[in-house]
Amino acid sequence: MLVASYNNQAFDDLLVIQLKNTAVDNQSFERKDDITRITDEKTNETVGFNFFKASDYLSFEKSGPVDLSEEDVFHLNKALETVGFEDKLIADTRPKFVVGYVQECEPMEDSDHLFVTQTEVDNGEVLQIVCGADNVAKGQKVVVAKPGAIMPDGMVIWPGELRGTESIGMISSAKELNLDVPAEKEKGILVLDDELEVGSQFEV
Repeated sequence: MLVASYNNQAFDDLLVIQLKNTAVDNQSFERKDDITRITDEKTNETVGFNFFKASDYLSFEKSGPVDLSEEDVFHLNKALETVGFEDKLIADTRPKFVVGYVQECEPMEDSDHLFVTQTEVDNGEVLQIVCGADNVAKGQKVVVAKPGAIMPDGMVIWPGELRGTESIGMISSAKELNLDVPAEKEKGILVLDDELEVGSQFEV
């Protein structure tokens, strides 16, 4: 997974690349020129990079989440090679917010409010997603924030578990997506019109 965000406000001209979700307390850092490699202290696995003076490598319109093209990743990999890092970034150009279709929805055992869904996303892929909204149901078209998505509040969606049950992505509400919708659509997940195509990109 590759999650990218650009910050030219709190930090000056910084591109942050996240590859895995790790606690800050478990991270170590190695800096070469204007690039910092972030690793997991226990495994020495690379979990991210900070590119300072990021505009030397890429052009950015504004601070916030960045969709990196194959060409963008090529330039970043050249920069890593130039300073002496052996890691190679892999581009992921698939949409992160898509129209999903809830194929199955069952109450989670030992929970009075969680549901386990099997939700189709793009390219026919089906993700198991745990959802806590009381209006989620089989047969709905919904907005799925897939792993790698950055929500409007800055939260990154990672694969995870809820009560020991695997959950890959998030079925989103209008509030979570920062959408202005009628009051009756504000509560619970956002249920989409049926004519929308499953797997199509949802603009956030």
